[in-house]
Amino acid sequence: MFHLSRRTLLKSAAVAGAYGAGVAVLPRLSQALAAPSPAEIEAHVIEAVLDGKTSTRNVMSYGLAGAPSSDPSPPVLRMQRGKPFAARLTNRLDEPTTIHWHGLRIPNAQDGVPFVTQPYVYTGDTFDYAFTPPDAGTYWYHPHCNTLTQMGRGLTGMLVVEDDRDPVFDGEVALNLRDFRLGSDSQFIAQFKPRDAAKTGTFGTVRTANWQPEPVYDVPAGGLVRLRILASDVTRIYNLRLDGADAMIIAIDGHPVPVRVALDMAVVSPGQRLDLALRVPDSEGAMVSLEDIRPSTPKVVAQFRAVGASLKRNLGDLGPLSENAGVEADLANATPIPLLLSATAENAAKDSICGTLGYSFWAINKVPYPGDTADPTAPIAELKLGQSYILNVENVTPHAHPIHLHGMNFKAISSSKQAVQQQVSDTYLVLPDEKVQLALVADNPGDWVFHCHIIEHQKTGMTGYFRVT
Repeated sequence: MFHLSRRTLLKSAAVAGAYGAGVAVLPRLSQALAAPSPAEIEAHVIEAVLDGKTSTRNVMSYGLAGAPSSDPSPPVLRMQRGKPFAARLTNRLDEPTTIHWHGLRIPNAQDGVPFVTQPYVYTGDTFDYAFTPPDAGTYWYHPHCNTLTQMGRGLTGMLVVEDDRDPVFDGEVALNLRDFRLGSDSQFIAQFKPRDAAKTGTFGTVRTANWQPEPVYDVPAGGLVRLRILASDVTRIYNLRLDGADAMIIAIDGHPVPVRVALDMAVVSPGQRLDLALRVPDSEGAMVSLEDIRPSTPKVVAQFRAVGASLKRNLGDLGPLSENAGVEADLANATPIPLLLSATAENAAKDSICGTLGYSFWAINKVPYPGDTADPTAPIAELKLGQSYILNVENVTPHAHPIHLHGMNFKAISSSKQAVQQQVSDTYLVLPDEKVQLALVADNPGDWVFHCHIIEHQKTGMTGYFRVT
């Protein structure tokens, strides 16, 4: 699920009932996107400066039609919990694509997986998505077609489901963390190396937050700011800490934490989200750094600069987030499902119009499946609607795998390596040689993909799906 340092787990934070007023740092688009007319989303190719030096060609991004912006990165989509949302995807790429709404419990036909839930969207074609988000929190959207290239070149955007019952912060900053693989000329280089795909994955060469190296954001001095952090990278696992201020962890993967804890260091793997309440320093001009300390030398991800007179807020002022649906599994009568994560003998992968890496390195229950071919394997298991299950996940490899489940949530109940929180989630980082039990209620009918979110692992076999009927 989500890993915190021992020190962080020991730092519990008090929760008070006082609410504060404030102004969000980012523009709030919820009213526009909640309107009956669909959000017009275009997937297109652009040029953008990603390394702070020179424009990079053949970048892929999303844009909102009729909403021109000087920011080339995908927009933060905002919608309201319990209110209908509609979007029309127009594909301006020169290859097929889709949109998957990562972490949202929505109808299966809206899930955006070619050959499983929908046809791919050809160049120049459109596809209409419509659903009502049942949970508030921080989520994201990305393609599920030729994912390594499309996501690697930029098609990863943040998605926020708002709830009017949430406490009001003095500001908000959304951070989309990801790498790009660029050469010295600022142009794209090969997205992966086979020898790395068979290990931890191929890392990018330029690290960014919202497509900028080490951006700086102005935030109100002495205020409480909500940091919404997304790890949308195709490979990198982040070890995040703050230097210069205090913060509390308030939500993980979109869902409020059972107990708020002070941030010491948190591990955020591809596909995961972390919500922090940042208490900005009182002194105007004071700087706060968000750092990634993995593997050893700290790297500044983003900075926050205190501006204005101090608001003199306290972390204890912050009221609780609105609750999402839990995972109330009947553990005494739950059906166990074995899930072995392993390497496999190298084979040529099946070709697909949605792209192939040409290799098969990984498997679930010894079956490698790239996840986007017209002749999928059988489901991992067939689940009965409303029944409880325990996913017995065993990682017998020397590498970590952030495992993501579409369309439903689970809750970790035990691990062979660490204490686990009773945290609702859709992504769990399975450590090397870890055995973990994930409780699940099969509450959403359809075929739901289950895969590693290190995309090279996904595209070379560590993919499958559950069928809920």
